[in-house]
Amino acid sequence: MNPDSLIDQLIEAFRCLPGVGPKTAQRMVYHLLQRDQAGGKKLAEQLTTTLDKVSRCSQCRDLTEHEICELCRHPTRQSNTLCVVESPADVIALEMTGGFKGRYFVLMGTLSPLDGVGPAELGLELLKARCEEGIAEVILAIGSTVEGEATCHYVSEMLKPTGVTVTRLAQGIPFGGDLEYLDGGTLVHALEGRKQIV
Repeated sequence: MNPDSLIDQLIEAFRCLPGVGPKTAQRMVYHLLQRDQAGGKKLAEQLTTTLDKVSRCSQCRDLTEHEICELCRHPTRQSNTLCVVESPADVIALEMTGGFKGRYFVLMGTLSPLDGVGPAELGLELLKARCEEGIAEVILAIGSTVEGEATCHYVSEMLKPTGVTVTRLAQGIPFGGDLEYLDGGTLVHALEGRKQIV
């Protein structure tokens, strides 16, 4: 690899994408250079435009082209229920279900002191301020990783003085799943989160 070569610099630039290693990056670059230069130029222009014009919503921190995103501006969404998620992709996943009609708050990650991600980077002061403005319930829709568990604990402790009800998405056995194929951690979560059948 020649660090002065434009091709090698472009290959290295493609490696910033998740799941893109050196070989995949090389294939992408050579495809654009050999077969689709017009597509490469369009990609570069669109990427530049999007990076320049997309920022975070001032209310929920989701990605948007406007000061306040479409979901926060939507007049029929429940304004007293707030679902806290890790990323904008989680908002999309929940919206695709059609089962949640409240508002969102996007952390853009989880607490990870070793990586320099603390409460300020996650916008937790903004979350607390929103909860003090009439939120009745905060639903924590955060993954069950070590960092996710720490984040849920921190957020629930932070919100205790506000009087907001803090809940967490149920975790455990997936719909259609068989017990024999589940790991021990999933089974423990399922047992701890069991509920009475009415």
